[in-house]
Amino acid sequence: QVQLVESGGGLVQAGGSLRLSCAASGRTFSSSSMAWFRQAPGKERAFVAAINWSGGNTPYADSVKGRFTISRDNAKNTVYLQMNSLKPEDTAVYYCAARHSIAVPTAAYEYDFWGQGTQVTVSS
Repeated sequence: QVQLVESGGGLVQAGGSLRLSCAASGRTFSSSSMAWFRQAPGKERAFVAAINWSGGNTPYADSVKGRFTISRDNAKNTVYLQMNSLKPEDTAVYYCAARHSIAVPTAAYEYDFWGQGTQVTVSS
């Protein structure tokens, strides 16, 4: 079992930055693929970014490429999402997800464990 706890959300002006963190419990973190998804009001949960166990494979959604960076620290059991040049359309609840495999899927149903989410609000 893996428990995920997100933090770092908040209110920021357009053009600003935030860094989200996701702390994971469990001994399988270092061998798990991790991902960030987001869900805006009235919309489906959408893929943002993912990272494999070594950090060598990091797919991104087209909407965040060049602005967001996913990374991980296996010694701290933590995955990060650095978000720069934020836009109002980035406003959503951001969720951390984990999958115990070497694959790095971008579909939400492929992930087995989820955090409770953290709100990110970008004002114009």
